[in-house]
Amino acid sequence: MRHSISQLFKNRTKAFKRFQSLAHAARRCALFSKSSKVSAITKARLTEYSVFKQRRVQTKNAVTAFQRNCGITADGIAGPKTLKYLGLGSSSSASASSGKYSSNDVTLLAKLIAAEARGESYTGQVAVGAVVLNRVKHSSFPDTVSGVIYQKGAFSAVNDSNWSIAPSETSRKAAQDCINGWDPSGGAIYYYNPKKTSNSFMLSRPVVKTIGNHVFCK
Repeated sequence: MRHSISQLFKNRTKAFKRFQSLAHAARRCALFSKSSKVSAITKARLTEYSVFKQRRVQTKNAVTAFQRNCGITADGIAGPKTLKYLGLGSSSSASASSGKYSSNDVTLLAKLIAAEARGESYTGQVAVGAVVLNRVKHSSFPDTVSGVIYQKGAFSAVNDSNWSIAPSETSRKAAQDCINGWDPSGGAIYYYNPKKTSNSFMLSRPVVKTIGNHVFCK
């Protein structure tokens, strides 16, 4: 089972306080390590502290791998930029109507739809958003909306000059519709414009359907 990196940070404050408590216990144990009077509780806390440190290293390694995959500075620290890519921005605490996706996810998905499906029919816009959500569920891709969208090389639109423009109401509605379960793409995890694509990998994928200028495939 894949573990969502974003889940590792949802209780990060509580975890840090627990780490401090365990570190204090470890220091106490070190001070009395030559004594036979070290309590079983203190020893148990030292063991827990050791395990906690190992998990902390694993978390840092997971964050570093995620950062490299997104093409951002890979320092293993969940700073503002990394949290944004994880979908844990300031608005991420508000839940979407599905209960699974945050308001930050809806906005980010709407931005991608506006940038990638500009000029497409409404159905075509929803289909593009659905591909993102299909990737979130697929084991070969990151398991968050932000992870999929900002995956290095996945969508050229994130480097487009229009990326900073707020998405339209139509794009937001399309994002919400695919989050609510509408998938016009037929479960596709890729799409491309045949007039603009020469990538042999994309052209080799099994085609599901064509909507407007986009070919959707698996």
